[in-house]
Amino acid sequence: MSFHTNREPIASVQGVITPLSKAMVPALDRGFLFADAVYEVLRTYKGRPFLAKGHYRRLERSLATLRIKGVDVEGLKKRIQAVLRDGGFDEALVYIQISRGVAPRTHGFPEGIKPFEFFYVADYVDLTAPLRETGVTVSLQPDRRWGRCDTKTTNLLGNVLAYQDARDQGAYEAILYKEDGTITEMTRTSFFAVKDNIIWTHPSGPRILPSITKDLVFEICEKIGQPIRSQAIPLKDLMEFDEMFMAGTTSEIIPIIGVDGKPVGKGTIGPVTMALRNGFMDHLNHWLGHPDDEIEGDFSD
Repeated sequence: MSFHTNREPIASVQGVITPLSKAMVPALDRGFLFADAVYEVLRTYKGRPFLAKGHYRRLERSLATLRIKGVDVEGLKKRIQAVLRDGGFDEALVYIQISRGVAPRTHGFPEGIKPFEFFYVADYVDLTAPLRETGVTVSLQPDRRWGRCDTKTTNLLGNVLAYQDARDQGAYEAILYKEDGTITEMTRTSFFAVKDNIIWTHPSGPRILPSITKDLVFEICEKIGQPIRSQAIPLKDLMEFDEMFMAGTTSEIIPIIGVDGKPVGKGTIGPVTMALRNGFMDHLNHWLGHPDDEIEGDFSD
């Protein structure tokens, strides 16, 4: 994926609009010092944030888990909508980050500080589109992340290292596994595997992120009659599965055709993955064709 165009992204720092290159975060911001912050990423199609209601609900859950109070989420939605509208953004990425605030460095929660709000909007160039047609190869990597992956915080070092290890091995992404021998998810996306026409994916809980796109996959499966189960996949049985794919906000649905040099199934994109991909596009196109439809969180007034 890429966010690089001739136009500079537009940022908002505590409500002040500025080019992203001029956006400044104080050195004593707790997000910078402690990763004491949460974030969200939304993708827009034709200027409309997709699955926005789910993303903002998750943002509110993350804030509540970290006990970051005093965030005006409704105002944040309107500020983002204004940047999208005034900037004339079409295909775009919205990155949101909210920290506990700015205060002298101490581990305890400082009293009397306000949350620090930062977001930016950037034109989005979808370089993953060809990969959805060809599939990708991935690598297995240990899951060394902290114990509350269900909270979308900026504490992403475990993800970063696993992702880079996979890239160093020539893979597109990493499938993460725990010491107990179970697959969790991927560094930036949810993971799914297919066996005997049934999709398997890790159940919800502290080990994985509550993915908004994953929720949509379940919705599509129900609509098309595709069996899917929330069940952890044993690492030892992984290569016995017929198909694999990943899903995420910017990735949509990308087939996985190889793991550490071994083919997945026949080494080609399987029929269940294709059905889910088609279902995703049908859902997206229906939503795009109904601009007044609020089912996906059109938060305009």
